[in-house]
Amino acid sequence: MSIRTITLGMLAVALIALVASVAPLSYAQDAANYPAKPLKLVVPYPPGALTDLLARALAQRLSDSLKQPVVVENKPGAGTLVGAEFVARAPPDGYTLLMATSTTLGISPALYAKSPIDPVRDFAPVSQVGAVNFILIGNVDFPARTLPDLVAEIKRNPGKYFYASVGNGSPHHLFMESLKSKLGLDIQHVPYKGTPQALPDLFTGKVQIMFADFTAAVPAAQGGKVRAFGATSARPSPLIPDIPPIASVIPGFDWQAWQGIVTTAGTPKPVVDKLNAALQAIQASPEFKEQLVKFGMDGASPHSAEQFAATIKADVPRWAEAVKASGATVD
Repeated sequence: MSIRTITLGMLAVALIALVASVAPLSYAQDAANYPAKPLKLVVPYPPGALTDLLARALAQRLSDSLKQPVVVENKPGAGTLVGAEFVARAPPDGYTLLMATSTTLGISPALYAKSPIDPVRDFAPVSQVGAVNFILIGNVDFPARTLPDLVAEIKRNPGKYFYASVGNGSPHHLFMESLKSKLGLDIQHVPYKGTPQALPDLFTGKVQIMFADFTAAVPAAQGGKVRAFGATSARPSPLIPDIPPIASVIPGFDWQAWQGIVTTAGTPKPVVDKLNAALQAIQASPEFKEQLVKFGMDGASPHSAEQFAATIKADVPRWAEAVKASGATVD
């Protein structure tokens, strides 16, 4: 190898190091003028999904607050990991945001054998914006009227009963597997393509119980089509004051599917703080609170980006444990 080749190689390494050191400085300098151009809010779900509707409600309000357009872009696929990877690989300047969910940063990385993202390493959390409470509902002819009765009935008849979910690895599936693991229940899983497909079989008794989100469970319970046994969140929800938390009977059972906004790791803190402040102001408005109620969601308590980061970090191993207990995997 010639001296000239060695010199050129050393020069290339030096240039790469220089670019790497200059880029963070450039993003930090741009933070003072943030935002100076339109933002992109990536939704890892198809148009019309709950997360998409929430993102569009936030985008308009963020646009008004930041005085820049916030464009929603749908990138579904691979259990929401397509959209998540897109944001993880974006420049760390705060112009590419992800409408993240528990599925995106909790379930999918544990479910997929080769996840393209690390939920903690690859993102800068900005703010949680809401959470979906799920309700354990059952067929009206099921021989149990309370949660303790339900547990006792399943234990008396191992393998006899069936529960529905909206697919392997879905929150609905993992909540029940967590309950099974905690209580040693033997009840068989029947996956469906979605809640609308599962509910008719629940009504007729082909399956006996299932977890369903607020928007599906509450109208069915109020209409006398199902019996509600308990809610997944340990904290009582003002949206469902008549349905007690499962944790009131089974201590430690506490699950919600949260929704929040994150951006690319390495984004300057002043940018993250500005986004957080804008989102906190939006969440404090009566109009947005009313919007969340229409979506069947609980609002998030005001908190910092650091607190949201702590929530994500704590949830990752919990979801991983639930996925492992379920036996669900995707190659």
